[in-house]
Amino acid sequence: MALKLYDTATGAPRDFAPLQSGRVGIYQCGATVQGPPHVGHLRPAVVFDVLRRWLERQVGEVTFIRNVTDIDDKILAKASQAGQPWWAWAHRFEREFTAAYQALGVAPPSYEPRATGHVPEMIAFIDRLIERGHAYTGEVGNVYFDVASFGAYGELTHQRVVDMAPADDGNVTDKRSPHDFALWKASKPGEEDASWATPWGRGRPGWHLECSTMALRYLGESFDIHCGGLDLRFPHHENEQAQSRAAGYGFAQLWLHNGLLTEAGVKMSKSLGNSWLLEELIKQVEPVVVRYALTAAHYRSTLEFSIDTLHESAAAWERVTGFVRRASERCQAGDLDQVALPEGFVQAMDDDLNTAGALAQVHEAVRRGNTALTDFDNAELALALTETRAMLAVLGLDPLARPWDQAGSVDQASTALDALVTERLEARAKARAARDWAKADSIRDALAGAGIQVEDSPAGVRWQIDQPGPNGSTSP
Repeated sequence: MALKLYDTATGAPRDFAPLQSGRVGIYQCGATVQGPPHVGHLRPAVVFDVLRRWLERQVGEVTFIRNVTDIDDKILAKASQAGQPWWAWAHRFEREFTAAYQALGVAPPSYEPRATGHVPEMIAFIDRLIERGHAYTGEVGNVYFDVASFGAYGELTHQRVVDMAPADDGNVTDKRSPHDFALWKASKPGEEDASWATPWGRGRPGWHLECSTMALRYLGESFDIHCGGLDLRFPHHENEQAQSRAAGYGFAQLWLHNGLLTEAGVKMSKSLGNSWLLEELIKQVEPVVVRYALTAAHYRSTLEFSIDTLHESAAAWERVTGFVRRASERCQAGDLDQVALPEGFVQAMDDDLNTAGALAQVHEAVRRGNTALTDFDNAELALALTETRAMLAVLGLDPLARPWDQAGSVDQASTALDALVTERLEARAKARAARDWAKADSIRDALAGAGIQVEDSPAGVRWQIDQPGPNGSTSP
């Protein structure tokens, strides 16, 4: 296949070839469920949902894993401040993230494992690292990865150990090197219910260990793609790769990282107080407009997010949906899964998921379709509609597919309406042929009363649904 993806590990685009023909394994670092989701959290969910959709169309079966980090220092701290059990706090925000993914049309992962559900596998993983000489025990309950034992440490982020920041494991004094990172952390006073018994004492998993273990469990020793936000490259992904390869596993063959969101040039984050919570954002615009805005920029770019960004996306979305709505009133789309996608769209998507270029092809198809509407060229209109919707489906933006179609029945309703209106127009044509003008006018008036505008032209009869005007009136 012609797909090229930019590999963070090599710092260059690479030809993508799955480890198994017709099958792809992807691991995405999911949310640490410490608080409500903001749009910065949701960018990776959207852009890698597009990756998944493209691979499903071009390659075949995709096993997509997105984990939930439901045990973490920040979760414990925030739950304690709120006077709630940590597990209740984590569950609350896990549900909010799930609702946010659904609101933006992100397809559910193949599996969505929680860190707390994989402690036995984590213990086995640590045992393996100790046996292979890459991990050691500290004080009771603490186990660390020995960075000096793994010569390839730093390869993912192209750093030397001496130039790296020390591992942030708190004020511990039982490490051999400040760069060694925790695989298992001893429980602190008051955190007894957030700990598990191990051969090294009670404690809880280190963040990096969680993802390595779950990737191994659901994707095997080697898999195709690991993805996540650019801010996870170091230390999280560097440490994941080190411990997995030190354990003897091939791990990820390709690393993809999406760029960050900024507001007024500053990285978006809760700690800085400049994050756009999704629940507040979708009070101002439709959720699909947020998805469009996140899709319109190349996934590796830094995206400046503002209300202007949303207004521009809303206008572009309206142009697309306006065409799809008008075209669907006149004809039906063909098989979206079988239609040949425009060459320019395929080239853009194969060029490291150039969604900006892909959307340009969508708007070109919309332009052709609008011309066909004006020219009453139904064959060209059906093709433009089919291509437009097929391209939008890859981007998760098909207006007539869930969740954007509301009840998931727009196609069926459009088909039923077309059949009913066609029957009435045929009756009107017969009345006119019989010079029964009163009956013909009665049929036309009844359709007009139902909001159906009928237009007689040299090319034949055309009908459309009246669209509301600025004050709620219908357009002529």
